[in-house]
Amino acid sequence: MMDPRDIVFSIVMVVSSFVLTYEWLGRFKYSSANSLIILSAIVMVGALAAMILSVDIRLRRIEKTLDEKERSLRINVQSIESSMDKKMNEVISVVDEAMDVFNRRSYR
Repeated sequence: MMDPRDIVFSIVMVVSSFVLTYEWLGRFKYSSANSLIILSAIVMVGALAAMILSVDIRLRRIEKTLDEKERSLRINVQSIESSMDKKMNEVISVVDEAMDVFNRRSYR
């Protein structure tokens, strides 16, 4: 379902947001609000990663559904094609018989 690559990228996103926020806020005077800002950045990036993974899962599900519908449609078209082929063969044989009868009558 989910590739390990996607999970690794999500973890890298969260860790990099922690490091970036921690280092950026470390340049300023320490405040007790810094840890809250760091936590908020981690949660925000984690939610973004989860949203991206959710969209990826939905797109894969839609792609699978489209493939199934395409396969079903292809089978239906093949079925109709074989049915029409049989009917056309029957019509052709009836027309051939009628032509033979007509030709026999015209030569008599």
